[in-house]
Amino acid sequence: MVRRVVQLFFLAVGGTLGAMFLPDLLELLNVSGISLVNNSYTLAVLGAVLFFLLTFWLVDYVVDMIRWAEETLVKAPAADVLFGSLGLIFGLIIAFLVVMPLQSFRIQVLNTVLPIFLTVLLGYLGFRVGLKKRNELMNLFSLSNRMTKKKGGEVETETTKGGAVKILDTSVIIDGRIADICQTGFLEGPLVIPRFVLEELQHIADSSDVLKRNRGRRGLDILNRIQKEMAMKVEIHEADFNDVQEVDSKLVKLAKQLQGVVVTNDFNLNKVCELQNVRVLNINDLANAVKPVVLPGEELNVHVIKDGKEHNQGVAYLDDGTMIVVEDGKEYIGKRVDVLVTSVLQTSAGRMIFAKLKLLQKAL
Repeated sequence: MVRRVVQLFFLAVGGTLGAMFLPDLLELLNVSGISLVNNSYTLAVLGAVLFFLLTFWLVDYVVDMIRWAEETLVKAPAADVLFGSLGLIFGLIIAFLVVMPLQSFRIQVLNTVLPIFLTVLLGYLGFRVGLKKRNELMNLFSLSNRMTKKKGGEVETETTKGGAVKILDTSVIIDGRIADICQTGFLEGPLVIPRFVLEELQHIADSSDVLKRNRGRRGLDILNRIQKEMAMKVEIHEADFNDVQEVDSKLVKLAKQLQGVVVTNDFNLNKVCELQNVRVLNINDLANAVKPVVLPGEELNVHVIKDGKEHNQGVAYLDDGTMIVVEDGKEYIGKRVDVLVTSVLQTSAGRMIFAKLKLLQKAL
């Protein structure tokens, strides 16, 4: 169907150009004396035939270009298409207003070449500006809506908004604890899974490495569980940032655009969000906050399972996974011993407890 439309277009263009320009061309070739070529209908048919013959060579290229444009527009986010089109229309209106005064001049260049150049240039600039400023324009529209609601007497609160949107990154989905947190009701507001995060999960799930493949499939299972079993609203956000390659940078830009909160357990992403004034919820921080408090001087009974990095150190773990470094505990690997807590180190990466053997304390 597209091929037929392109061929009809070439026929129409060929007929029009034949009627308009072939007389001058034939006059230059000194064949204007022939009666048939002086007939405008004959020239239009001749031009149409010539352009129809061109379609056998050009039609495939034109159809491929049309299909490429169609696929690009379908894949592009709706916001990009909308604001790009608005910018294009605005640029063409400005070009029309600029070209109108030029028609009063009798200079051929100003009446033919310059209007075409200004129309293409201002239309392109309008499209690019609308595309680049879409985030600011969306924030401006949302701000005007909030001001309108407030003028109408509606008080806007976090409850009426449903809470700030929570944007999930790949690591927190694969981790799996986010589903349990949602089930307990501690996490409010709609959950947003960006399309580029979902694509990264699918890429991991299709990996040739068994461990990566299992992690990716677990992440997809966690998303299915949240969508089907939780009462929270879950959205797949289509926005993408083609000028940015890193997924973490895309998450930060999306959080700024939606004025949302990034949910992660990635220590580096946590720091990047803090540097760019983006709110972030770190699952590891939450896990550390709900761990039992251990104070220096308390007594614990632990199972030493391996040696530490320093000389004669042993390493044990609590039931919640907290690591305990036992001084002079290397010789007790594989045994349960009583230890006394000497200090506790708390970081976003986790909690670490330092202890010494109780029997050594008694000997002293």
